[in-house]
Amino acid sequence: MNENTATVKSWHEDLADELNQDYMQSLLAFLSAEKAASTIYPDENQYFSALKSTPFHKVKVVLLGQDPYHGEGQAHGLSFSVKPGVKVPPSLVNMYKELETDLGIPPATHGYLEQWAEQGVLLLNSVLTVEAGKAGSHQNKGWEAFTDKIIALINEQHQGVVFMLWGAYAQKKGKEIDRDKHCVLETVHPSPLSAYRGFFGCQHFSKANHYLSEQGKTPIQWALNPIELAETGQVELPF
Repeated sequence: MNENTATVKSWHEDLADELNQDYMQSLLAFLSAEKAASTIYPDENQYFSALKSTPFHKVKVVLLGQDPYHGEGQAHGLSFSVKPGVKVPPSLVNMYKELETDLGIPPATHGYLEQWAEQGVLLLNSVLTVEAGKAGSHQNKGWEAFTDKIIALINEQHQGVVFMLWGAYAQKKGKEIDRDKHCVLETVHPSPLSAYRGFFGCQHFSKANHYLSEQGKTPIQWALNPIELAETGQVELPF
Protein backbone atom coordinates (compact mmCIF):
# COMPACT_ATOMS: atom_id res chain seq x y z
CA MET A 1 0.00 0.00 0.00
CA ASN A 2 1.44 3.34 -0.98
CA GLU A 3 1.83 5.63 2.04
CA ASN A 4 -0.04 8.38 0.28
CA THR A 5 -3.16 6.24 -0.09
CA ALA A 6 -3.04 4.47 3.27
CA THR A 7 -6.29 4.62 5.19
CA VAL A 8 -6.13 7.12 8.03
CA LYS A 9 -6.98 4.97 10.99
CA SER A 10 -6.25 5.33 14.69
CA TRP A 11 -5.06 2.70 17.15
CA HIS A 12 -8.12 3.44 19.23
CA GLU A 13 -10.48 2.01 16.63
CA ASP A 14 -9.18 -1.53 17.16
CA LEU A 15 -7.68 -1.37 20.64
CA ALA A 16 -10.46 0.33 22.61
CA ASP A 17 -12.27 -2.97 23.16
CA GLU A 18 -8.99 -4.59 24.17
CA LEU A 19 -8.84 -2.33 27.22
CA ASN A 20 -12.08 -3.90 28.45
CA GLN A 21 -10.86 -7.48 28.24
CA ASP A 22 -10.51 -9.45 31.49
CA TYR A 23 -6.74 -9.77 31.13
CA MET A 24 -6.38 -6.00 30.80
CA GLN A 25 -8.55 -5.36 33.84
CA SER A 26 -6.35 -7.76 35.81
CA LEU A 27 -3.26 -5.99 34.49
CA LEU A 28 -4.58 -2.58 35.51
CA ALA A 29 -5.36 -3.88 39.00
CA PHE A 30 -1.83 -5.28 39.23
CA LEU A 31 -0.32 -1.96 38.13
CA SER A 32 -2.42 -0.05 40.64
CA ALA A 33 -1.14 -2.25 43.46
CA GLU A 34 2.42 -1.99 42.19
CA LYS A 35 2.29 1.80 42.04
CA ALA A 36 1.11 1.90 45.64
CA ALA A 37 3.98 -0.29 46.80
CA SER A 38 6.92 0.60 44.53
CA THR A 39 8.21 2.76 41.70
CA ILE A 40 7.20 1.86 38.14
CA TYR A 41 8.74 2.99 34.88
CA PRO A 42 7.85 4.74 32.67
CA ASP A 43 5.44 7.32 34.08
CA GLU A 44 1.81 6.29 33.80
CA ASN A 45 1.06 8.85 31.10
CA GLN A 46 3.85 7.37 28.97
CA TYR A 47 2.79 3.70 28.95
CA PHE A 48 1.41 4.16 25.43
CA SER A 49 3.97 6.61 24.07
CA ALA A 50 4.87 4.31 21.17
CA LEU A 51 1.27 4.37 19.93
CA LYS A 52 0.95 8.10 20.48
CA SER A 53 4.16 8.90 18.60
CA THR A 54 3.49 6.54 15.68
CA PRO A 55 -0.17 6.55 14.60
CA PHE A 56 -1.51 3.30 13.17
CA HIS A 57 -1.77 4.49 9.59
CA LYS A 58 1.84 5.78 9.59
CA VAL A 59 3.57 2.56 10.67
CA LYS A 60 6.40 1.63 8.28
CA VAL A 61 8.83 -0.16 10.59
CA VAL A 62 8.31 -2.08 13.82
CA LEU A 63 11.34 -2.25 16.12
CA LEU A 64 10.42 -4.70 18.83
CA GLY A 65 11.95 -4.55 22.30
CA GLN A 66 11.32 -6.60 25.42
CA ASP A 67 10.57 -4.37 28.40
CA PRO A 68 11.40 -0.80 29.47
CA TYR A 69 14.69 0.27 30.98
CA HIS A 70 14.46 -0.12 34.75
CA GLY A 71 16.86 2.66 35.76
CA GLU A 72 15.72 6.02 37.09
CA GLY A 73 14.91 8.57 34.40
CA GLN A 74 15.56 6.28 31.44
CA ALA A 75 12.28 4.87 30.08
CA HIS A 76 9.67 7.03 28.41
CA GLY A 77 7.62 4.51 26.46
CA LEU A 78 9.67 3.93 23.29
CA SER A 79 11.73 0.76 22.91
CA PHE A 80 15.52 1.25 23.00
CA SER A 81 15.03 5.00 23.57
CA VAL A 82 15.96 7.03 26.65
CA LYS A 83 15.11 10.53 27.76
CA PRO A 84 17.39 13.41 26.73
CA GLY A 85 20.30 13.93 29.07
CA VAL A 86 20.46 10.22 29.94
CA LYS A 87 23.54 8.21 29.01
CA VAL A 88 23.02 6.20 25.83
CA PRO A 89 22.49 2.54 26.88
CA PRO A 90 24.88 -0.17 25.61
CA SER A 91 22.42 -1.77 23.16
CA LEU A 92 21.67 1.60 21.58
CA VAL A 93 25.39 2.37 21.42
CA ASN A 94 25.75 -0.79 19.33
CA MET A 95 22.80 0.22 17.16
CA TYR A 96 24.55 3.51 16.47
CA LYS A 97 27.76 1.64 15.61
CA GLU A 98 25.88 -0.47 13.08
CA LEU A 99 24.22 2.64 11.63
CA GLU A 100 27.65 4.17 11.09
CA THR A 101 29.01 1.03 9.42
CA ASP A 102 25.86 0.48 7.38
CA LEU A 103 24.93 4.00 6.30
CA GLY A 104 27.87 6.17 7.36
CA ILE A 105 25.77 7.95 10.01
CA PRO A 106 27.90 9.14 12.95
CA PRO A 107 26.59 8.12 16.40
CA ALA A 108 24.02 10.52 17.81
CA THR A 109 24.90 12.52 20.90
CA HIS A 110 21.71 11.40 22.66
CA GLY A 111 19.48 8.34 22.90
CA TYR A 112 16.08 9.97 22.36
CA LEU A 113 14.50 8.21 19.37
CA GLU A 114 11.32 10.25 19.02
CA GLN A 115 12.48 11.42 15.58
CA TRP A 116 12.38 7.82 14.35
CA ALA A 117 8.93 7.29 15.84
CA GLU A 118 7.52 10.38 14.14
CA GLN A 119 8.62 9.00 10.76
CA GLY A 120 6.75 5.73 11.22
CA VAL A 121 9.10 3.55 13.27
CA LEU A 122 6.93 1.92 15.93
CA LEU A 123 9.28 1.51 18.89
CA LEU A 124 7.26 -1.13 20.69
CA ASN A 125 8.21 -3.05 23.79
CA SER A 126 6.48 -6.36 24.41
CA VAL A 127 5.94 -5.35 28.04
CA LEU A 128 5.15 -1.68 28.65
CA THR A 129 6.06 -1.27 32.33
CA VAL A 130 8.68 -2.45 34.80
CA GLU A 131 9.42 -2.09 38.51
CA ALA A 132 12.40 0.11 39.27
CA GLY A 133 15.60 -1.89 39.39
CA LYS A 134 13.95 -5.19 38.49
CA ALA A 135 14.30 -6.13 34.82
CA GLY A 136 11.46 -8.28 33.54
CA SER A 137 9.39 -7.80 36.69
CA HIS A 138 6.14 -7.09 34.80
CA GLN A 139 6.38 -9.95 32.34
CA ASN A 140 3.48 -12.41 32.14
CA LYS A 141 1.03 -9.95 33.70
CA GLY A 142 -0.96 -9.23 30.53
CA TRP A 143 1.04 -6.74 28.51
CA GLU A 144 2.20 -9.44 26.10
CA ALA A 145 -1.39 -10.16 25.01
CA PHE A 146 -1.96 -6.46 24.37
CA THR A 147 1.18 -6.04 22.29
CA ASP A 148 0.47 -9.29 20.44
CA LYS A 149 -2.80 -7.64 19.38
CA ILE A 150 -0.89 -4.59 18.12
CA ILE A 151 1.42 -6.77 16.02
CA ALA A 152 -1.53 -8.76 14.69
CA LEU A 153 -3.32 -5.57 13.61
CA ILE A 154 -0.27 -4.37 11.70
CA ASN A 155 0.24 -7.79 10.15
CA GLU A 156 -3.36 -8.06 9.01
CA GLN A 157 -4.24 -4.51 8.01
CA HIS A 158 -0.98 -3.15 6.64
CA GLN A 159 1.08 -4.13 3.62
CA GLY A 160 4.84 -3.82 3.26
CA VAL A 161 5.92 -3.10 6.84
CA VAL A 162 9.48 -3.84 7.97
CA PHE A 163 9.68 -5.85 11.20
CA MET A 164 13.06 -5.74 12.93
CA LEU A 165 13.22 -8.76 15.23
CA TRP A 166 16.45 -8.75 17.21
CA GLY A 167 17.07 -11.69 19.50
CA ALA A 168 15.18 -14.90 20.23
CA TYR A 169 12.50 -13.16 22.31
CA ALA A 170 11.48 -10.76 19.54
CA GLN A 171 11.67 -13.50 16.91
CA LYS A 172 9.33 -15.73 18.88
CA LYS A 173 6.86 -12.89 19.34
CA GLY A 174 6.92 -12.16 15.62
CA LYS A 175 6.59 -15.75 14.41
CA GLU A 176 3.05 -15.21 13.04
CA ILE A 177 3.98 -12.27 10.80
CA ASP A 178 3.12 -12.93 7.17
CA ARG A 179 6.46 -12.97 5.34
CA ASP A 180 4.66 -12.68 1.99
CA LYS A 181 3.13 -9.33 2.96
CA HIS A 182 5.94 -7.85 5.01
CA CYS A 183 9.71 -7.70 5.32
CA VAL A 184 11.02 -9.50 8.41
CA LEU A 185 14.64 -8.79 9.37
CA GLU A 186 16.07 -11.08 12.03
CA THR A 187 19.40 -11.18 13.84
CA VAL A 188 20.79 -11.37 17.36
CA HIS A 189 20.07 -8.68 19.92
CA PRO A 190 22.37 -5.60 19.87
CA SER A 191 23.27 -6.19 23.53
CA PRO A 192 27.02 -6.28 24.21
CA LEU A 193 26.52 -9.93 25.12
CA SER A 194 25.46 -10.88 21.60
CA ALA A 195 26.08 -8.06 19.12
CA TYR A 196 29.31 -9.59 17.84
CA ARG A 197 27.47 -12.79 16.91
CA GLY A 198 25.67 -11.24 13.97
CA PHE A 199 24.19 -7.85 14.78
CA PHE A 200 27.24 -5.99 13.58
CA GLY A 201 27.19 -6.19 9.81
CA CYS A 202 23.48 -7.11 9.54
CA GLN A 203 22.76 -3.92 7.54
CA HIS A 204 19.17 -3.86 8.73
CA PHE A 205 18.88 -0.09 8.50
CA SER A 206 19.81 0.07 4.83
CA LYS A 207 17.81 -3.08 4.05
CA ALA A 208 14.74 -1.52 5.66
CA ASN A 209 15.08 1.64 3.58
CA HIS A 210 15.65 -0.32 0.38
CA TYR A 211 12.49 -2.32 1.01
CA LEU A 212 10.44 0.78 1.86
CA SER A 213 11.59 2.41 -1.38
CA GLU A 214 10.51 -0.67 -3.31
CA GLN A 215 7.09 -0.34 -1.67
CA GLY A 216 6.75 3.26 -2.79
CA LYS A 217 7.27 4.57 0.73
CA THR A 218 9.62 7.28 1.94
CA PRO A 219 12.72 5.75 3.56
CA ILE A 220 13.49 6.47 7.21
CA GLN A 221 15.94 9.25 7.97
CA TRP A 222 17.94 7.35 10.58
CA ALA A 223 20.29 10.23 11.38
CA LEU A 224 19.10 11.94 14.56
CA ASN A 225 19.20 15.70 14.84
CA PRO A 226 20.44 17.33 18.04
CA ILE A 227 17.63 18.05 20.44
CA GLU A 228 16.73 20.53 23.12
CA LEU A 229 15.25 19.33 26.40
CA ALA A 230 12.22 21.51 25.72
CA GLU A 231 11.30 19.27 22.79
CA THR A 232 10.25 16.46 25.12
CA GLY A 233 6.75 16.49 26.50
CA GLN A 234 4.26 14.31 28.26
CA VAL A 235 1.93 12.20 26.18
CA GLU A 236 -1.75 12.13 26.91
CA LEU A 237 -4.01 9.11 27.18
CA PRO A 238 -5.83 7.55 25.52
CA PHE A 239 -3.47 6.72 22.67
